[in-house]
Amino acid sequence: MKTRILYEDKDLLVIQKPAGLATQTARVEQPDVVSELKNYLGSPWLGIVHRLDQPVEGLLVFGKNRAAAAALTAQLKGQGKDGELNKRYYCVFCGRAPEESGMLTDYLCRDSSGNAVLIDADGAGQNGGAKYASLKYRIVGVTELSLPEDTDVVLSLADVTLQTGRFHQIRAQFAGHGMSLLGDGRYGDSRSRRISELLGIRCAALCAYCLDFVHPVSRKPLHFQIRPESPGFSFFSSFFG
Repeated sequence: MKTRILYEDKDLLVIQKPAGLATQTARVEQPDVVSELKNYLGSPWLGIVHRLDQPVEGLLVFGKNRAAAAALTAQLKGQGKDGELNKRYYCVFCGRAPEESGMLTDYLCRDSSGNAVLIDADGAGQNGGAKYASLKYRIVGVTELSLPEDTDVVLSLADVTLQTGRFHQIRAQFAGHGMSLLGDGRYGDSRSRRISELLGIRCAALCAYCLDFVHPVSRKPLHFQIRPESPGFSFFSSFFG
């Protein structure tokens, strides 16, 4: 099983999803987290609270019964009386940020395929479907690399907190503001894709590294944190210790 179980009790599971493994897929021949966990539990049912994109690694929580899943989903939506389910991310992007810390606010809409999102400047979106997206970031590391075809390559490590939960939000917003994620073939620009190819990075350098929520039954605050394992984070190994 590629999925790593970090915590389990009678109500929930907390797992670490590796980059490249889908959270859930309809393709019979393709493995995914949900199928692996259902096989592990010997149950046809699992409460999905939130997801991560296939190229992204990180922490996920699942409900093992409907009451727990509903309570966790309410926390994710900010409806739980004990507070929200909070997530934080690390990402590595090509270049430098305009500020050491800041906020990105945009309107995002799906493209014609429905498999990617675009920043919509006027907020109208396709058929008026653009959604407000906001996140906060803080730069925690910068490194310079010497590559055969790019003598002045700069990579930055950011700590990101989402204020909204939109489809592909971090990847799309960072790319839209000239900070394409290392290894992101879908949203990367020509330069970030070339750098990723030269470095051999094939998965987006994005990790949901921190997860906080309140246990749906015991009401105990729970905290989980992992170290990113994707190759894109190896350029900041000194930061992670």
